[in-house]
Amino acid sequence: MRGFAPFQTILLMVFASGLAFVLWFWPDRVGDWLVSGAAFAFLAVAIWRVVLILLSAAPLPEPPIPAAWPRYTILAALHGEADIVSQLVERLSRIDYPPDRLQGLLVLEAHDHETIAAALAAPRPDWLDVLVTPPGRPQTKPRALNYALTHATGELLTVYDAEDAPDPQQLREAAARFAADRSGHLACLQAPLRIRAHQGDDSRFVDRQFAAEYASLFESTLPGMARLGLPFPLGGTSNHFRVDVLRTVAGWDAWNVTEDADLGFRLWSRGWTLGVMARPTWETPPGGLAYWLPQRTRWLKGYLQTWGVHTRRPWRLGWRGAWALVMTVGAGLVSAAIHGLTLAWVAAAVLVSAMAGLPPETPVLALCVLVLGAASAWLSCAIGARRAGAPYDVGDMVKAPAYWALLSLAFVHAAWRLVVDPFAWDKTPHRRDARPDAESPAASEVEANDALDATAPLRLSAGHAAAPEPVA
Repeated sequence: MRGFAPFQTILLMVFASGLAFVLWFWPDRVGDWLVSGAAFAFLAVAIWRVVLILLSAAPLPEPPIPAAWPRYTILAALHGEADIVSQLVERLSRIDYPPDRLQGLLVLEAHDHETIAAALAAPRPDWLDVLVTPPGRPQTKPRALNYALTHATGELLTVYDAEDAPDPQQLREAAARFAADRSGHLACLQAPLRIRAHQGDDSRFVDRQFAAEYASLFESTLPGMARLGLPFPLGGTSNHFRVDVLRTVAGWDAWNVTEDADLGFRLWSRGWTLGVMARPTWETPPGGLAYWLPQRTRWLKGYLQTWGVHTRRPWRLGWRGAWALVMTVGAGLVSAAIHGLTLAWVAAAVLVSAMAGLPPETPVLALCVLVLGAASAWLSCAIGARRAGAPYDVGDMVKAPAYWALLSLAFVHAAWRLVVDPFAWDKTPHRRDARPDAESPAASEVEANDALDATAPLRLSAGHAAAPEPVA
């Protein structure tokens, strides 16, 4: 694990020296200044969130159909997914794209014999193969994707997860948008990820909040940032790339546990741009706190890694890229860190005042910022959920602060894991969707493709794949 870069060390020293100076000369005013500074910072975040909501309101224009469909590679990196791989294969087989222009790879780990057996037993279309990643370090999804990238034959490439149900027309839309790009700098398109109930139950507290959080991100935040031509952290699935560009930037960082977030900013730092698309991919939520917490811990740990990597030389992002990094990765980390403390502070102030029979003595600025920040978050979730067709009502708004407080628990766990086990991949287990695939939002748009062929070849590669060094 790398230490601080010279720039980061200097910045920390300047900050520590300035804080010590202020504490020495104005010790009685430090608290007020910190509260005021934090208030204005979160006021900026709230205003920024509203701006993105407004910018994301206009629908994306329909791209023209290209003269010829480019060859497309689909990657799905699986680990411990024996119970769900047949469902994924069935959903991938519904993709509406010329079969002779498709290459699909189920990327599996060499030791995962159960998933390999299940993948080979599943009836697969001719274009979908099994690719076994040889042993190596680190054992992460991005390392597997990098290995698969060396076998990709497409001009364009997309990544799906085991539980995904992509819109059958998604590849056609992405290919058309790439073909319509006149700048020549578009490297990646992110499809919206939409959460549907796990096992037909959308009443769970964590699941409903998770769905609204996803809707806020993929229906409001990312489209708004794309309108401004800014970089953003990619989702871990349903991102569509130009293969030549992906190879130019050496693929994914195998050591980052949110390789998607890192890659969005790394593409930008090399002069490429990102965009969004309309056709979604449907996913199931983690399925309760016991599954949500490890997943969110990994995300926040990866955000910490991404922040550390891209602040080593932030000038490579330019001021616009640096601003986007601060308002996405930075704001997400700080918000997760203080949500629990803020809720505890408000609860304590109200409780003490009630017991004393006095009105709470709360700074007006802090209270206004707290209310505005919560209102902007509720608005983003409500509008995003409406666009995504996810449930979100007044009851969900009332419960939202409790969900936000859980983020602080995940942040503490993530910070600890970053120190003791920085590259460990806390995988989220996936289960089959109890809803019949005929009821799937993606499946309803197009009939299944031609009969599947269970004899698609297995691709095996001998030897060990060398893992690249962490990306700086």
